[in-house]
Amino acid sequence: MSTNSHTPDGQSPGSHQPGGADRDDGPHLKPIEGSALFPIDPGVRIGHAHLKVSDLNRALRFYCGVLGFELMQRYGDEAAFLSAGGYHHHLGLNTWHSRNGAAPAAGTTGLFHVAILYPNRMALAHALMRLDQAGVALSGASDHGVSEALYLDDPDGNGLELYWDRPPALWPRNADDTLAMFTRKLDLEDLRAEAT
Repeated sequence: MSTNSHTPDGQSPGSHQPGGADRDDGPHLKPIEGSALFPIDPGVRIGHAHLKVSDLNRALRFYCGVLGFELMQRYGDEAAFLSAGGYHHHLGLNTWHSRNGAAPAAGTTGLFHVAILYPNRMALAHALMRLDQAGVALSGASDHGVSEALYLDDPDGNGLELYWDRPPALWPRNADDTLAMFTRKLDLEDLRAEAT
C-alpha cells in the first residue's frame, strides 16, 4: 500500500484513468476452467525481489550499509545477492541491463515498490532510526490498520515499503468479516519511541 492508495490523483483504485477505455490490453487471456476450485497454495510466498540498479556499489551502500542486509554473494560489479538472517537471498541487485542507467520516467509501467516485512514494531522502529541516522528521507508513512508502513526510494528510484504486520486478530474488519484496511498518517514520533 502507499500513502495515496496507489493512485497519484486521489482517485479510488478502481476508478477510471484517462485513456483507459482506449488502451490496448494486449493478448486476451482465456479463463482457466475450474480455476476457482484450485486456488493457489496458501503456503506460496514472494521469495525475493531482483532490482535493476545503475551502480552496484552505491546500491550495496544503501541496502547493506543503511538497511543492514547481509551480502551473501557478489559477482564483481554486475550482481549481488542480499539476505536477512542467512536465507540465500531476499534481494538481488544487478547492472546487467542498467549500468549507469537512469531511473524509470514518471508515467511508465514497472515496479511500484518492494515491500520489506519486519517481524515486529520494534524492528521497524530500528529501521526508521537507521534511515534517520543516514539522512534518508521518507516519501510517506502510513497506518493501514493491518500494518504500519514507511515509504521511501532507494538510490535508483525504486520504491520501497518497510512495514510490520499487526496480528491478524487485530486487523480491522467490516460487518461481513472482510478486511477494512485504511490509510492514515503514521505517528513517527511514537514509532521512534518504540526503539528506545
